[in-house]
Amino acid sequence: MSRLGIIGSGNIGAAIARLAVAGGVPVVIANSRGPESLADLVEELGPLAVAGTVEQAAAAGEVVVLSVPLPAHTSIPPSLLAGKVVLDTGNYYPYRDGRIRELDDEQVTTSELVQRHFAGGHLVKAFNNILAHHIPLLARPSGAADRTALPIAGDDQRAKSVAAAMIDRLGYDVHDAGSLAESWRFEPEAAGYTRVYLADQSTPVEDMMTAPAAPVDIARLASVLKNAERVRVADRAF
Repeated sequence: MSRLGIIGSGNIGAAIARLAVAGGVPVVIANSRGPESLADLVEELGPLAVAGTVEQAAAAGEVVVLSVPLPAHTSIPPSLLAGKVVLDTGNYYPYRDGRIRELDDEQVTTSELVQRHFAGGHLVKAFNNILAHHIPLLARPSGAADRTALPIAGDDQRAKSVAAAMIDRLGYDVHDAGSLAESWRFEPEAAGYTRVYLADQSTPVEDMMTAPAAPVDIARLASVLKNAERVRVADRAF
């Protein structure tokens, strides 16, 4: 049975871990504070979950979830993710990460920046455009009529296929949004980012973290992404 490595135990990483064990996928989860800090989460997740070091999570299986704040990715040795399919859930939030000139100047997208560090791995942007509390709410078994779709982007077609198979097992359909250079379509403040999954699209920003979700099928997601307009990264406050 394929195992899933998860580096990062924040809201998104933990939500993905919950979906994985619910779908029968064993996980090895790690964070920067060490395995001892994950005792409560692993106990909640049950026997399919193991707390490990970053090295152990990276070695767990072919697919590794990278769910750490953007500045933290450079603290992970690139060699650990060489040859891996890396689900990059990260976003650039200037208020948290500080200003990064290459991103503000739109020389690269966030995931292109991360891919450059992990040159030997195969990055697939995924799970960055959905609120953590919506992840369990919208997950459905394969074939369900009300299944929701998530976008992915990547530069390696095989890696995208592997990522799509894992995401399907976690409870979501997948729409291929193109290369990492196209991933701006579902980054913060773009049309494909978080709000598309709200039951009430007019929900104020301050209420989004507790707002109900509604399914979004592949056709609707594809339309939203196709018609997205690029948000100037330098103007973003969040």
